[in-house]
Amino acid sequence: MFSTTVIVFFYLVMGFPAALIGVPWTLLRRDISFLYKWAMWIANTGVKVGGIRIDVCGREQLDPQQRYIFMSNHVSNLDPPVLLPLLPGRTSIFLKRSLMKIPVLGYAMQLGDFIPVDRDGRVESAKQSVEQARRMMESGLHITSFVEGTRSRDGKLLPFKKGPFYLAMETNNPVVPISIWGTENMMQKGSIRITPGTAHVVFHAPLWPRDYATREDLMAAVRQSIASSLPEWMRGNDPNE
Repeated sequence: MFSTTVIVFFYLVMGFPAALIGVPWTLLRRDISFLYKWAMWIANTGVKVGGIRIDVCGREQLDPQQRYIFMSNHVSNLDPPVLLPLLPGRTSIFLKRSLMKIPVLGYAMQLGDFIPVDRDGRVESAKQSVEQARRMMESGLHITSFVEGTRSRDGKLLPFKKGPFYLAMETNNPVVPISIWGTENMMQKGSIRITPGTAHVVFHAPLWPRDYATREDLMAAVRQSIASSLPEWMRGNDPNE
């Protein structure tokens, strides 16, 4: 539990001044850039002081002038603090609505234009989330989605949610598949225990929606890219096969 204690302590100690100074500054300037950069530094530094090493490759393929839709698999609660600081510029994120209710953090996520997603299965709810994401991209932000919609309990790739693919086909912004592995052993679903280790993050070549005839074709290509850099046991079964 040592790593867990170190990371939680670091986040609490650094998060307090970030909220105390960053939130009023954001409201005063109507610009969250300062708070966002501070939060990303806290996230990245916190996992490192907890003994987590990050092995990343493929970022050189990204154009700093381009807006992307990042789609990643999801195997641990450590994935967001590992991945988000690696992304260029600022991103909005699809996340379950209940996270917006977390005191202070939830308010900061609202300021950051994160996109709440309802899990009620209603088409109207999905359309609202996609429309909000489209507006975020028009304002200059990337969009990030843990495209399975939830953490995989056993590390194996789950079926993908359709919302991010509607967004991609509608906006024709390039999709960057991302593979994450290693974190599944460091913090398993249902546990708060963190074990030091190496998190592997692979950015794959961008995929342009215009190159695919259907949303399903794009989904299959993204799945193939993500699976290609995962250990074989994590690749799961392609639901389209």
